[in-house]
Formats: sequence, structure tokens, C-alpha cells
Amino acid sequence: MLNKFCKAPLWECNRTLIRVAQGQEPADAVIRHARLVSVTTHEVLEDTDIAIACGRVAYVGIAPYTAEHCIGEGTRVIDAQGAYVAPGFLDGHIHVESSMVGVDEYARAVVPHGTTGIYWDPHELCNVTGLEGVAEVAKVARLVPLKAMITTPSCVPAVPGFEDTGAEITAADIKETMGWDSVVGLGEMMNYPGILACQDNAIEEVNETLKAGGTATGHYSVCETDRGLNAYIASGVSSCHESIRAEDVLAKLRLGMYAQIREGSAWQNLHDLAPAVARGDIDTRLCNLVSDDNHPNTLVSEGHLDRILRMAVCEGIDPITAIQMVTINVAAYFQMSEDMGSITPGKCADIVFLEDLENFRVTRTIIDGEVVAEDGRALFASGSYDYPSWMTDTMHVGVDISEKTFQIPAVDAAGAALPGTSALVRSMQVAPGSTIAGQVQVEAPIVDGQFVADPENDLLKVFVFERHHETGTYAHGFVKGFGIHGALAQTVAHDAHNLLVVGDNDADMALAAKTLVECGGGEVAVEDGKILGLVKLPICGLMSPEPVEDVAADVERIEESWKDMGCTMPSPFMTMALLSLACIPSLRLTNRGYVNTDTFQFEDLVVEA
Repeated sequence: MLNKFCKAPLWECNRTLIRVAQGQEPADAVIRHARLVSVTTHEVLEDTDIAIACGRVAYVGIAPYTAEHCIGEGTRVIDAQGAYVAPGFLDGHIHVESSMVGVDEYARAVVPHGTTGIYWDPHELCNVTGLEGVAEVAKVARLVPLKAMITTPSCVPAVPGFEDTGAEITAADIKETMGWDSVVGLGEMMNYPGILACQDNAIEEVNETLKAGGTATGHYSVCETDRGLNAYIASGVSSCHESIRAEDVLAKLRLGMYAQIREGSAWQNLHDLAPAVARGDIDTRLCNLVSDDNHPNTLVSEGHLDRILRMAVCEGIDPITAIQMVTINVAAYFQMSEDMGSITPGKCADIVFLEDLENFRVTRTIIDGEVVAEDGRALFASGSYDYPSWMTDTMHVGVDISEKTFQIPAVDAAGAALPGTSALVRSMQVAPGSTIAGQVQVEAPIVDGQFVADPENDLLKVFVFERHHETGTYAHGFVKGFGIHGALAQTVAHDAHNLLVVGDNDADMALAAKTLVECGGGEVAVEDGKILGLVKLPICGLMSPEPVEDVAADVERIEESWKDMGCTMPSPFMTMALLSLACIPSLRLTNRGYVNTDTFQFEDLVVEA
């Protein structure tokens, strides 16, 4: 993979690096007396010097050798004073949009925590605005030091035929983007049924990526480790971040697939997956630690990959092994280890200073040889990008929403009224910290010919409204597991990002929905006619133009509102956001209706006798 994310390609500056390494020319900067975390040999090299020129490492002086011969009159000398120095952290699978800010504000949040590069699948905003939106945010990324390597969204829509999105991506589109400077591969191939069935578009998207020398990233969300997994990997898809069992990780590694161990704000898999590698008895070269989705308050209060490293060590993973999983392993996966992932001669000078290898407190971040963050503060500006109107005017709901909109007629599949005071219906069942939504059958009350919520039994109504093309289509269902009184609505609703509303009464649901239509999208919590919390996300209904700290504060307030309404799960908006994602088990609701994601068939609301 040709690396276009460094200050200069190696072939343009290797003569300079050669001369600097031999003391024939002064370095731009020299780091002295560091404890170098060598990810190439799995050791800490005491009292090491590092000389930097042209944004790359020119010389590594391992004691007793030093870089004194590289220091000239204009050389900037940084005394590490015995601090640990590691390669810059790389997140191998991330959706920036989940942080609810633009990539420039995202950079300001994560770079001080040691993140120097991300492999970003922008399929959230692509579902709203298409590739035009992806090209636009690539421009924003170029305004900040963070290396934002894009993997072109592969599944827009996530599962064709089951939902309506704002755009559609084809194999021809993938072929076009493989020539973009910002693109390094294919975003997570969620349409694993399409791959297993050899459907033309899914296979050709992978093929166009492989022809261009790119990396095809994956999403295999079923607990199956034999024929299906073998077939999926044989297609050329080479990673998966959807493991939920340690045995899934081992199975993927044994078949040569990169296992991306995820720990995000809501999808907290590290504890369950760490035993696969913590014992130290298997090779971990094909393991990455990734975040996938992080809320802004997580980034602001807890950090990014430094947070995951802390947790990994607490789960028994060796600290240097953990660092390898966010540095050299990631670079190797994306075919970029010749330029990134280690502090060795010729590599980009992307460097992180750490107080220790337990808490992983980052004190300084260097990208391409420039100090870009110190003591938890970014040294670059952000937040000035003027987004085009087609990215800030995306709420096109073709329905005049009122309380009556949220009525669910108690009728069977033929439209005949159901007798009695209740009927057996299908409901989604969510669980804290899990991406899985089970399917359960419950008795739903019938009042005046309408199905109503049953908050005493934690049964809430769910609606999804198409909001891209004013089609006026919407569907309804039920969900258990949130335990709230009131209503919640959001346009962060994977992956189509239609308008999603959950609640126990029609009045609050109507107020929540109308609030988001009026403000351009976001998240809102309503109880008894009062708005308890609101996060405005006018950029594609997914992101805010405000500083990340302000958005984090808004999210913190709305999560407190969830608690006040009765919910106890972590990052509940993220769990709610997956209710409409028709590619992960087992039952989901899109604007077209219930989707059984085990059989990929539509399901009726009412369970027939």
C-alpha cells in the first residue's frame, strides 16, 4: 500500500536520512534518554536516542550509542528524562461520526491521548450523503495532523432490500475511490450473507479493493467458526471486529484472519475476548485493539486507545504486546508497516511519550516529527470548517408527525382486528454492553383497538421513519431492555440513520420526533412533555460543529436523563442506535418493518396462532 499520509515519501528524503544517521548532516530534532518500547523485538530499550529528519526517524541510538553526532546548531533537543517512548497509536477500526463531532474536533480529542492515525470507515455519513460526503470530510481531515486513513464504506445500505438510506454504493464506486489519496481499503463488509452467496456487488466490491492493492476489512457477526467463516475469509476479507467469545478470536486467528478486539463506549468486548491472548501462549501478530465507536464523553473523560491499553493490561495482556496491537500489528494489516507502526530508521516519526506501561498516561505526542500535543492539550486548531448546506439539511421526513402517528393498530397480518385485551407480538430484546438484540415473544396490551406499551413489563414501542427522501415510509415494533418512562429519539440509527423513536406513550414520542426534525437531527430524551436532554447534530444528523468538550457535556447530560428515566445500561443511545441495523442478530426494525437477521426475512409484528 502506497503511504500518502507521511510528510514526505521515503524515496524523496532517504539521502537526507542517510547523512543524518552518519552525522554528516544535523537532524531536525533529537529525543534523548528515552526508554524505547521496541515493538519489533518486544522489549524496552533503556537510554535510547532518536534522531528525526524530514518527518521520519533517521537514527536510533541504543545505549551505549547516542545521537549526539546528529545534533547541530538548529537541532531541537527533547530530553525524555527516562520516559517511555512508543510508536504512535493506530486505531484499526473506527467510525468518527460516533463521536458526534467532525474529524477535526475528533483529532483534537484523541491526539493528546497518543493516537496518531486512524483507519476510518465513514459509513455512517455515507449512508446519509453518499461518497460526496466522504470526499468532503476527507478535506476536513487534511486540516489537522491526525492521519485519517479512510476505508470506503462497503455496505450502503447495510443489507440491500431491507431499508431505505440516503445513498447507495456499488462496486463501480469502490473502484473509483481506490484511486483517492485518502483511501487505503474497503470498509467493514457487513453483508456477509452476500459474500457467502457470491452476490455480484458484494464480491466485486472486495475484488476491486484487492485489484487496487487495498485491504478489505470485515464484519462477521455470527458465532460460526467453520464453513461460513472459512468461505468469508476465502473471499479476501481479512479482519473482523465482531467477536463476542474468546473462541471466536482463536478461530479467526487460526484461519489467518486479523482479530480486532473491540472496546468502545457501548460495545465492551475486551473482558470476554482477552483470555484468548492474555496467557501469552499464542502468537498475537494478527491481533488489533480497536474502539469502533466512542461517545464524545468517553474520549474527553477517559481517553481513546490509551484507555483500551489500560484495560488490556488489567485483563492480563502483557503491556508491550498490547502496544503492538495498536501499532505495528495495525500498520502491518493495512500494508503500511514500511512507513508506520514502529520507531525504527526510515519510519514516520509518529511518537508517543508515556509515564509508565500501566496507566499509559500520555505526556507528549509527535506526528511526522512535530510535537502536536503536550500534557493532554492539542497544539493545533480545529472546528473552523464550513460544511455545505447539503450536509446540514438532511431531515426530510415525509410525515406530518403527531401523537396519532404513534398508534399501532391491533390487527393480524390480513388486517382483521384482534379480539381480547392483549395479543402475542414479536419484540426486540437488548442487553447492556452488547450489540446483539434478541427476538422474544410477549403479550402486548390492546386498548381501544390499538397496541400500547407496557412499561411495567418493560415493553416499549419503537418507530423508524425514513428521513432522506421524504417517502413518508415508517414502521413500528416493540423493544424490551431499556426500562424507561417517557420517550427517546435519535437520528444516529445505524446504518441508514433514519429517525428512530422509542417510548411508552404517544405524546412524548411525538414531541421527541418533532424536536429532532426541527433542529436538524441528533438525540433527545423526553418525559411527561418535558425535554430532559438534547444533543443537536445538524451535520448529517450525526455530528455537531461545536467543540468536543461541549458535545461531551451535552451527551453526559442526556445520559443522566436516561438514568432519571429508569435506564441503567452504559451508553444507552449507542445500544438504541443498533435497533435498526439489519445485519446483526437477531431481530431489527427498519423503516420497512421487522427484519429477522438470522434468516434475512421480514417478520410480522403479531405472532400468528
